[in-house]
Amino acid sequence: MKNSIIYIFIIFTFLLFVIFQLKLSSKHAVLGVITPKIIQIDLNNNHKIDVNETICADGVDIFTANFNKLSDNESINTKLTYNQMISIGYLADEFAAKNILGKQVKLKFLKSNRTDCRKAKIFINKSNYADILYKSGFNITSPEFRRVKERSSKLNLVIYNHKSKKYHKLDCKYGKIAHDAAILLKKDLPDDAKPCKFCYINNLYSIKHKKIFSRTIPPPPSIMTDGNTKLILTDFTVILKPDRSCNHIVCKEFIDLINSASSNIDIALYGWTNIPQITLALKNAELRGVNIRIIYDKKTNSKNYYPETDEFIEKFKNNRADIIDGNSTLTNMLMHNKFAIFDRTKVYTGSMNFSLTGLSGFNQNNVIIINSAKIAELYTSEFEQMYNGRFHLLKNKTINNTNIAVDSNKYSVFFSPQDKQITNYVIPLINNSKDYIYMPAFLITHCELSNSLIKAYKRGVDVKIIVDATNTRGKNSKFKLLRTSGIPVKVENFAGKMHSKAIIIDNKYIIIGSANFSNSGENKNDENTLIIESPRLANFYREFFVYLWQKIPDRYLKSTLRAESKYSIGSCYDGIDNNFDGKIDSDDAGCK
Repeated sequence: MKNSIIYIFIIFTFLLFVIFQLKLSSKHAVLGVITPKIIQIDLNNNHKIDVNETICADGVDIFTANFNKLSDNESINTKLTYNQMISIGYLADEFAAKNILGKQVKLKFLKSNRTDCRKAKIFINKSNYADILYKSGFNITSPEFRRVKERSSKLNLVIYNHKSKKYHKLDCKYGKIAHDAAILLKKDLPDDAKPCKFCYINNLYSIKHKKIFSRTIPPPPSIMTDGNTKLILTDFTVILKPDRSCNHIVCKEFIDLINSASSNIDIALYGWTNIPQITLALKNAELRGVNIRIIYDKKTNSKNYYPETDEFIEKFKNNRADIIDGNSTLTNMLMHNKFAIFDRTKVYTGSMNFSLTGLSGFNQNNVIIINSAKIAELYTSEFEQMYNGRFHLLKNKTINNTNIAVDSNKYSVFFSPQDKQITNYVIPLINNSKDYIYMPAFLITHCELSNSLIKAYKRGVDVKIIVDATNTRGKNSKFKLLRTSGIPVKVENFAGKMHSKAIIIDNKYIIIGSANFSNSGENKNDENTLIIESPRLANFYREFFVYLWQKIPDRYLKSTLRAESKYSIGSCYDGIDNNFDGKIDSDDAGCK
């Protein structure tokens, strides 16, 4: 009897061990790559990096160019110089990010650990991650190491201090003590980067260097006025920190419209951040008799990115949230619009939220101001439906909303979820495109749209896409599909968001608005989308897209980066939670 109990206990213990091992071996997503050895893995599947989710990959002893981990290079027994180790590490970091970041991996934990991470063997599709690195030549004992060394010798790397905007040679003593620095290719430096005087002390060399390096890309015009239309594009490559001053043109134009309103202002907003000058202008408008009405998204299950909205709403008596009593499904859909109507004659709309990051030009957005009673009537009709409680699937479909002439341009106005604008209108334009399709897009998850882009690319259309760094790894993201299909897709590397939801086609059409290229943007949320037939506006937007494309380094055609890290310019000192993980600047793992 006693022996039976012992056997049962042993079997039970063994089963617990097997279950434990199975749990450990289940797949988990890689959320971050600090160095090729130090990997951040989502062990509890909550889509963010938590304590004890930093893993040291067993068998990986290779170099890194992570500025804060350069001391790890010294532990590798080698006769290489300091600069050689960093250059090889730069290639190793890039290779690791490309091959493991965003992938599903399995782990086999080991008993030994470091103070900063848990040690484990990492497997990608049954292949040992350490073996992948070895075969690719990044381990100094690998037969292919010589080739990696040769490749690294051709790199032109510098230390770039984000705060001072100075760059240094790799062995510069001032570069080594910089607290907010990263190692970059010299050609990838921001346009306003300045050489360290200690590194480049020879004036003749400095002058020559500036002439050779100065790849300053002159910004194209960011404002186009075409009759009764004004299109504004914000440049997130030059504004690296948001503020509430209302100095940007998108904010000034909004205030001018408020100050000139005489009867009505209707605002549909997804979220609000208090900009004192705007709040004051609205209160002054109300005092002079302007009727102000506001509809807004009431956060329920979704994360509240704009906590100041409720305080703002309380200042105005005529407001309505998108709450559908007794219907949680509809209530949990988003009122994602960002538009305002002034005196039933002018519409201010686009991709920009009425927020700190939007109105300061920190995020890359488009804003369009249209002086047209007909278009204002369509927006007012949509607003009235929502103000009277008909949100989301409860609204009526828009009528007489296509090919509206405004000067020499033609506008088609669509509202989600009734008008199915992506399926019925955007995809046919892509299918008929002949020359190019350029997309600055916050995210792309729409299946049919992605397939139409791939087909266009395969028939010879020049397709280029810029996406936001936060939206490359979502479970519904088409980022990998588009890249693996051959389409050039760049990931932006600036602090602000690539927040536009736009397409430019064949110097003829532009598609802009609040709707992301997603199923929710088309079929669930309250959104507005404009398709504008205008060669002038299309060419204007095309030039701006090309400018952004050139400013984002070509390395981000192949790799990705954390939205909050020293490789995302400005993100470690902007005071913003760029990757929505609850950690800001130096508290975020990417900035440590």
